[in-house]
Amino acid sequence: MLYQIADGTVTLGGVPILSHIDFEIRGNEKIAVVGRNGAGKTTLLRLLAGELELDRDDKRNGPGIQSSRRITASMLSQQAFSDKEKTVEEELLSSCPCRDSYARERFEYEREYDTLFTGLGFSKGDKRRKLSSFSGGEQTKIALIRLLLAKPDILLLDEPTNHLDLTTAQWLEQYLKQYEKAVVMVSHDRFFLDQTADVVYELSGGKLIRYAGNYSSYREQKLKNIRIQKKAYERYLEETKRLEELVERFKHKPKKASFARSKKKAMERMTEVAKPEEDDVHIFTGEIQPLIAGSKSVLETEHLKIGYDTPVLEITMRMRKGQKIGILGDNGVGKTTFLKTVAGLMAPLDGEYSLGNNITIGYFDQHSAEISSEKTVAEHFHDLFPVLTEKEVRSILGAYLFGGREAGKRVSSLSGGEKSRLVLAELLQSRPNFLILDEPTNHMDIQAKETLESAFQAYKGTILFVSHDRYFIRQVADAVMIFEDQTVMYYPFGYEHYLERCARKNTGESIAAQMKAEEQALIAGMRAVPKAERHRLKEIPEEEAYYDWQLRLAGEKMEAAKTDVERMQEALSGMQEDWERSEAFWQGEIWVLRQEYENLKRQLTDQWEEWTLLCMEWYQIAAEGELI
Repeated sequence: MLYQIADGTVTLGGVPILSHIDFEIRGNEKIAVVGRNGAGKTTLLRLLAGELELDRDDKRNGPGIQSSRRITASMLSQQAFSDKEKTVEEELLSSCPCRDSYARERFEYEREYDTLFTGLGFSKGDKRRKLSSFSGGEQTKIALIRLLLAKPDILLLDEPTNHLDLTTAQWLEQYLKQYEKAVVMVSHDRFFLDQTADVVYELSGGKLIRYAGNYSSYREQKLKNIRIQKKAYERYLEETKRLEELVERFKHKPKKASFARSKKKAMERMTEVAKPEEDDVHIFTGEIQPLIAGSKSVLETEHLKIGYDTPVLEITMRMRKGQKIGILGDNGVGKTTFLKTVAGLMAPLDGEYSLGNNITIGYFDQHSAEISSEKTVAEHFHDLFPVLTEKEVRSILGAYLFGGREAGKRVSSLSGGEKSRLVLAELLQSRPNFLILDEPTNHMDIQAKETLESAFQAYKGTILFVSHDRYFIRQVADAVMIFEDQTVMYYPFGYEHYLERCARKNTGESIAAQMKAEEQALIAGMRAVPKAERHRLKEIPEEEAYYDWQLRLAGEKMEAAKTDVERMQEALSGMQEDWERSEAFWQGEIWVLRQEYENLKRQLTDQWEEWTLLCMEWYQIAAEGELI
């Protein structure tokens, strides 16, 4: 145990922010602190940094804060430049603890400084620039470099990916994974937390709850705990009701009076089970079906040139029903222009594009949320869907986090993120079969994002979207298109799989599955044609039957490999969960099954690779036979 807070309370301005919390850092843990805005996350960081102290508490046993040794803790917000006329090099080298220019320690410091400076997006020539010549965001990055060079025992980060582009954020993720000391961070970037955190503390109602694992693991554990507590609470209510009925039934019967008294005592001895708090996120469990099915072919483009005056991209692609494709790329590469062209809001400069039969479009961009009305949210929504009853309106709005008082707010008083959420709820309720979305979750909090992610997952139509939220892309997209250097690449296995391939490429391995969209005009998606629509063998030409037979054999191998991957993943999760619930884990003992766990993890990596290759084999057969 490196650092511990026991039964600590912090009050600011007479308002309790943290209430009797327990918090600890073990070794070099990477800890994420999550919670709603205003829950007290930054207050906790300030407490760890030594800027705040615990309240005096006569009831608390012990000092409240303990550490295994004398430790240093530093937070990014503490890093202010007193003299902005200094160059970056003067500022950063002045922080070097070793003054001997020829010492080994000095050499190591300068090498680390070079690595951090270029890794966070600066050129070596920027070292000679004055601090005042950098933007506010760039100065924040330089302050982060100085903080990382100091290597405190506890590194405190408040929204570290602000002002970072995608490439730099990925670099920082890798750096923090290898950082040899403890890290405590607050961030709304869930993908960043998934990549870096191995422990999550949830702060809610002034209390802290510890979860082992990254952000996604925390969400799974929390939802599982809510389900378990809900069942326990329901059993408690049922048993209480049963005992009350027995007591009421027999208490006035002399021969059964002792029986009634024993049941009453049993009821009094029962341990009360608290009603579980509902999760802030609404998870859509059913399907959201489009009103009109539409054709199997949703979008086709042939040498489509897009842009305003001059072409920025030329795209040839085909999109089939049910696909959900996320578009990635830097600002200004043509992502929004492409969406507007597909939606019919901009004319193409050249080439062809066409929509399938009976395709109905739902389009969203940031201008879509520029709504203003003095009506309440419920009235506004009801006017759009007058056939709904008031109860149905309330139920639907509640699913999109406009329950109770929220539904009574005036539309004009909603924040930008709330207006976006309302418009997206309207879009999904109107149920088109092709959604075109440009940054749908901008300015939304995590609860709103996760609610909409589950809604888009439940939606059975086709989605083409742009987003800078990597977690959202991973949750929704089953394929990605990468706009880069005036070219487009299509990757059919989702965002996380794409990142794995990029990592392999950086180590010298090829990315066989990374393909230009123009070269993949026939590729439409692995689930493009439902099985029920395949013709029987005797009704199709011999050549097509041959390819169909090959496709079936390849598909069987692919599904078997997928099953093995899922089985191994489940076994790994089970081993990890059993260990983290064991008494040995909480006593800090060595995990005797660690080697077995690592061996299974390596096998999973190999099996994942095998499954990927079989997927590509299936694709190759399908493309050759023009079956997709």
